[in-house]
Amino acid sequence: MQSASDRHAYPAHWEADVVLRDGGTARIRPITVDDAERLVSFYEQVSDESKYYRFFAPYPRLSAKDVHRFTHHDFVDRVGLAATVGGEFIATVRYDRIGADGMPASAPADEAEVAFLVQDAHQGRGVASALLEHIGAVARERDIRRFAAEVLPANNKMIKVFTDAGYTQKRSFEDGVVRLEFDLEPTDRSLAVQYAREQRAEARSVQRLLVPGSVAVIGAGRTPGGVGRSVLGNIRDAGFTGRLYAVNRAFPEDLKELDGVPAHRSMRDIAEQVDLAVVAVPAAYVPDVVAECGEHGVQGLVVLSAGYAESGPDGRERQRELVRQARAYGMRIIGPNAFGIINTSADVRLNASLAPEMPRPGRIGLFAQSGAIGIALLSRLHRRGGGVTGVTGVSTFVSSGNRADVSGNDVLQYWYDDPDTDVALMYLESIGNPRKFNRLARRTAAAKPLVVVQGARHGGAAPQGHAVRATRLPHATVSALLRQAGVIRVDTITELVDAGLLLARQPLPTGPRVAILGNSESLGLLTYDACLSEGLRPLPPLDLTTGASAADFHEALSHALTDETCDAVVVTAIPAIGDASTGDAELAQALRSAAEQVPGKPVLVVHVELGGLAEALSAAASTAPQADRRAPGAMIRPHPFRPLDFQAGNPAGQSDTAQSPTTLIPAYPAAERAVRALAEAVNYAQWRRDAADPGKVPEYEDIDEKGAAQLIGGLLARGQGLTLGTDETCDLLGKYGIDVHRALHAPTPDAAADAARTLGYPVALKATAPHLRHRADLGGVRLDLADEEQLRRAYAELTELFGRPEELRPVVQSMAPRGVDTVVRAVIDPAAGAVLSFGLAGAASQLLGDMAHRLIPVTDREATSLVRSIRTAPLLFGWRGSAPVDTPALEELLLRVSRLVDDHPEVVAVTLEPVVVATHGLSVLGASVRLAPPPARDDLGPRTLPTY
Repeated sequence: MQSASDRHAYPAHWEADVVLRDGGTARIRPITVDDAERLVSFYEQVSDESKYYRFFAPYPRLSAKDVHRFTHHDFVDRVGLAATVGGEFIATVRYDRIGADGMPASAPADEAEVAFLVQDAHQGRGVASALLEHIGAVARERDIRRFAAEVLPANNKMIKVFTDAGYTQKRSFEDGVVRLEFDLEPTDRSLAVQYAREQRAEARSVQRLLVPGSVAVIGAGRTPGGVGRSVLGNIRDAGFTGRLYAVNRAFPEDLKELDGVPAHRSMRDIAEQVDLAVVAVPAAYVPDVVAECGEHGVQGLVVLSAGYAESGPDGRERQRELVRQARAYGMRIIGPNAFGIINTSADVRLNASLAPEMPRPGRIGLFAQSGAIGIALLSRLHRRGGGVTGVTGVSTFVSSGNRADVSGNDVLQYWYDDPDTDVALMYLESIGNPRKFNRLARRTAAAKPLVVVQGARHGGAAPQGHAVRATRLPHATVSALLRQAGVIRVDTITELVDAGLLLARQPLPTGPRVAILGNSESLGLLTYDACLSEGLRPLPPLDLTTGASAADFHEALSHALTDETCDAVVVTAIPAIGDASTGDAELAQALRSAAEQVPGKPVLVVHVELGGLAEALSAAASTAPQADRRAPGAMIRPHPFRPLDFQAGNPAGQSDTAQSPTTLIPAYPAAERAVRALAEAVNYAQWRRDAADPGKVPEYEDIDEKGAAQLIGGLLARGQGLTLGTDETCDLLGKYGIDVHRALHAPTPDAAADAARTLGYPVALKATAPHLRHRADLGGVRLDLADEEQLRRAYAELTELFGRPEELRPVVQSMAPRGVDTVVRAVIDPAAGAVLSFGLAGAASQLLGDMAHRLIPVTDREATSLVRSIRTAPLLFGWRGSAPVDTPALEELLLRVSRLVDDHPEVVAVTLEPVVVATHGLSVLGASVRLAPPPARDDLGPRTLPTY
């Protein structure tokens, strides 16, 4: 249907799905000769005023010449794009390349005139802004660097589209027309505008799914049981505040209600607007359902149906078609193969999931790609159990299933400014866009805690239903990069819930100092040891003895909370025996009372077999399922709100004076679990403080960026990818102020002697064969050779031990000052982006994996942190009386490597090994660089939804 118009083939890579300001979707694609009828129909629906603003004169209809002009493009000098919904145009944009005289031109002219037209019914949805991003990217691809636009002064909406885009621009007024000129090179402001628009649009698209005014369950069966009927009952029983419909084409024509819910045979039979459709029909019938929903104006779908990508290649193709079909109608999808969604807000009360009971309202947002893990998470937070005592409720829950459309990134966009969510918990089995996730996670973590557990870490592949880009980075590196972004990375579901409960209930600690008090000396010592293991600084435990009363606990906790030498308190409690023993409720009240009187520090309780204490600590916050006293067929009523749900606020609908907030203290059945959660909170709090001042990427006057670019361009002209030779490596690194000690090849003893005379004694003789490189432990290196005699003897020893010179590849190198051997690496991963890594050379990094990682570009503060992040860092700072080495010089080297890779993405890999860091200065003794065309970066282009 779509074909080339003039000179160039149809550019299919310009096609994209986008999320608009109101959360709906549209498809952007090039306009072709086949679009003549669509263009005419589109133009007929545009108001006379909008036509006047576009053509500066009354223009009621397009002539045949106009239609030909606006549909015939060469995709180079003349380009038109259309935004479509349901296959029909809702907006168009075009550019025409012009010369200095303003007349049509071809390359090398680098300016173009641009003009938009948006249907009146779709104005205000952000369509023009999205089209500007895409037409700008197309223009840059075609070597156009500047746009010009002429706009009538009264056309304020279009002027605002241009001025708000964030590009560097000039504005003039002549002959009654505003002329705008702006460069298309992305700026910090234009990227910030783009990211802000992306956040608002994607958050709104998720809000339309989680806050619907009406819901239709399609596939609700006539008989009890089955997925559709179960979800219908769950929505009804949760007390959904909107309109609810049951839809099934198998319903008898005279069926008007199903379980008290209006019943219809088709979406077409529903007279009112339906915002959300929950689809629970066999996969073969889903396309018809999607078409009905799209024609009815449904805003989003939750597809519970299975039989898609998780079932194999045929299912994957069905999943692709499902996404394409839904987006064509402007709808977003959760699923397929999803468990469902939940919103506990009193204004919504939506349980469109397979969870039989509505979780209690709270401040934790949950996202799970797995339905089974979603069940486990809801269960842990819904009931008292799983070892975690006390319960904090849920704000929203999303189980994405195959994650064909709506992903964790979209939900993060929603949670970022959701006032009902204080903590975000995520179970991820794959990350479809790691660059974007890292960016969104960093922004979210700066506002609220984000705790993530990643499944399928060691399987080497994503679950079958997920389409993700492959990463070459090991899991440990990915985990380190997530932590750099402020993500609280945990390994198990239990740790996920443990950390979430603490972060939802308690303030962040201001430091690592921990006070420990309780009625068991042994439990206190276990807690003390656990703190040391997690890198915390515990104070000596205070033993209150087994005879401690509630008043004793209150007094001890109050004293600890006012003590300026501690930042958090862990209370340990074991059962007491005897008539005079402290009751659970009494002890819980004492602890909560003390915490409320001296707020500001987190308090945790470690209990041993004290179910009653756990319930008392949470008091009315328990969400354990109650005994079902309903009459048969009666509706389940929502759990009533209680004041203890709200740490720093009020129950819905009550004023500040109606209720006073009560502190909720999380309790744990083991010291290790409590302390691990506390350690994560301590590390996260430190990250928050550091993120407030992230540092800067320094400028170095001796960097020759242009010279490096010319060198790289010349080298890449030889082929698609290559590893540079020694001289080329030294030249390129030298452009960035990185000096590499010369190593001269020595294929014979005489050549070795000549090299040593050139370099000057003392020298080192090294075997550079792959199996011997960087393996001093194998004896392939001879150091401090003071003269020719020692050099020739060492050469003979190496050849005798390891073979002929052509196998050893020996080199001679001048000696460097003694120091600590380190390794610096940088690599561009196609999924995660550019990563800088550092560690000590040899066994520490190779055997133990003791490497630290940061995303490029690295700031000065991040370079300082990188050096200190490895476990063997004490060797750099004077361990056991050794002299500290020159870490500032090491940090500068890291920053220079970071700049090289950031400035030139064609540098896809750099290895400096070994880098000998001495007490003064450092020496780079080995270096390798690989060049290749840079991987495509979708985080710098216009906003698009992922293609499946």
